[in-house]
Amino acid sequence: MRLRSTVAAAFGALALAIALPTSASAATGDFSYWFVGMDGEPQSVTLHDPAGPGCVPVAEAADPASSEPAFAPHNDTDEWVMVFTEPDCTGDSWTLRPHGNPTTEDLKLRSVYFTGKQQRS
Repeated sequence: MRLRSTVAAAFGALALAIALPTSASAATGDFSYWFVGMDGEPQSVTLHDPAGPGCVPVAEAADPASSEPAFAPHNDTDEWVMVFTEPDCTGDSWTLRPHGNPTTEDLKLRSVYFTGKQQRS
């Protein structure tokens, strides 16, 4: 009888754990952008499986007083991404769809908001 109660309680706990939503996790895939390096040449950066949710400064372009904005972002992750023209996810923004095409050099950015994803809800 005790074994049945223990097994029933274990299955109940498992069912409850499966039914509860999980926390957000990293997007899967790559997010990349270009920036002008110290030598004046364009360079590319790729973030692999970026963590989310949250705002991420574009390190090479985060300070408007000392750098040009980054440009031509490409969202090849499985999540929606918002790019912003100013640091701290402020200024004008554009939403890039999952596994989208590369954007043009005209799209500038200084920060990115990764939405993260819910594995279950």
